[in-house]
Amino acid sequence: MIHRPLRYIATGVGLPVAAILGLALLAGHYRGADAALALVVLGFLAAAILLARHMRQLVEWTRQPAGNMPPQVDGLWGSVFAELGDRFQRELAVRDKLSAELGRFQQAAQAMPDGLVYLADDDSIEWLNVMAEQHFELDRRRDLRTPITNLVRQPEFVAYLQAGQYAEPLVMHSLRRRDRTLQVQVIRFAGSRRMVVSRDISQLERLENMRRDFVANVSHEMRTPLTVVGGFLETLTDGLDDFSREDVLHFLKLASEQSTRMQRLIEDLLALSALETGAPAALEEEVDVQELMRAVTRETEILSGGRHSVNLVLEGGGALLGSRKELHSAFSNLASNAVRYTPAGGHIELGWRIDGEGGEYWVKDDGIGVDPEHIPRLTERFYRVDRGRSRETGGTGLGLAIVKHILTRHQGELAVSSEPGKGSRFAMRFPAARLRRD
Repeated sequence: MIHRPLRYIATGVGLPVAAILGLALLAGHYRGADAALALVVLGFLAAAILLARHMRQLVEWTRQPAGNMPPQVDGLWGSVFAELGDRFQRELAVRDKLSAELGRFQQAAQAMPDGLVYLADDDSIEWLNVMAEQHFELDRRRDLRTPITNLVRQPEFVAYLQAGQYAEPLVMHSLRRRDRTLQVQVIRFAGSRRMVVSRDISQLERLENMRRDFVANVSHEMRTPLTVVGGFLETLTDGLDDFSREDVLHFLKLASEQSTRMQRLIEDLLALSALETGAPAALEEEVDVQELMRAVTRETEILSGGRHSVNLVLEGGGALLGSRKELHSAFSNLASNAVRYTPAGGHIELGWRIDGEGGEYWVKDDGIGVDPEHIPRLTERFYRVDRGRSRETGGTGLGLAIVKHILTRHQGELAVSSEPGKGSRFAMRFPAARLRRD
């Protein structure tokens, strides 16, 4: 590395000076001292002009955009420009590579499902991804280089950031969206730099609340029949001889009904659990819709026990692609609900039709109806409009939740229209791709 500068000095300075001095000695020998001095002055002046010209070219080149070719010059300066050009090209290649790596890193950070915010030493925002904008209601075009505590002013977040104890994450609710819960953790890196990582755990929190509600509801639903069965057994055990045979049979019948109710509840819970946990769907087959409708109609008539008028309407037939067991369960659930919520003497209509968009199964009744405010929640587990009536008729509160999950597995939709005191219409829509026409 030392030899190259020495060579440049020797060729760029030594040789021109030696040439000027050699010519001056010759001029002094033949023309005298004045001629030699004049030749030295002119030689150094020419060298200075040439150096100034090359320096101007160098300055102009450095002011041009990176990547421009160096000036084409012969001799020593040509070599100098060529080496500088090679050096700049290498540095430009390194810069482009680093820029590309940074771009890929930022793309990866933007694609992350978590929010990322990079903070400077003074807590100002240096960079953030799209998810962080959504989590903290920020705008990267406006909020960069602004202290994050000026923008996210929730006391728990400010205290967490300033405390410097980041071993455990912070769980906080959004001020603007109360249904959003964030888990926030600060990670130190590069000395005093910090990165704020945020994750939306709203769904996890909702699932945890659902789990607690589920346990509470199941416990409540099981407690009542168990209390009844236990009470009857205790009564009979303590005073069997005090009751007539008819009373004993009556108690045993009531206990059997409660036992059947618990069994039905457990079966529905197992079915719903299998549907919700994404258990593999049963083997799909072509289910004859008219045959299924007639079977469900017979079951509905048996469940009604002659208390209702049950009518079957078929506007087309064909086959429905799906699980026979699951479809039968969904169809039966809607029909049995109509029986439970329609007073004696009412009318229940079960129907199937095919149109250009697919197939529709409906159950229509003139029963007690449902208030519009309850309709969006009908498919929630254990949600009942009339809890007392549902228990009296043996309902578990899981039927419509099961229907919803079965429809999801069959790409179907549930539509409900109802008016209190006038009845309800529950309809399941299936896409045309699930139909096999005759």
